[in-house]
Amino acid sequence: MAVQQNKKSPSKRGMHRAHDFLTAPVIAIEPSTGEAHRRHHISPNGFYRGRKVVKGKDE
Repeated sequence: MAVQQNKKSPSKRGMHRAHDFLTAPVIAIEPSTGEAHRRHHISPNGFYRGRKVVKGKDE
C-alpha cells in the first residue's frame, strides 16, 4: 500500500481539492431571440440584453 512520504500542508491540500466543486456555467435565455448563452456574454447571433451589439457575417 502506498504511504505518503511527507505530510501535505493545508495549502497544498486545498490546491489539490480546488477542482472538486466546479459547477456548470450559468445559462441565460436571450429575450429577443430565445437563444441560450452564458450570463454576461453575447448570444451567438450578437445580441446582448435584447439589443444587437455585434454585426454578423452577412450584415
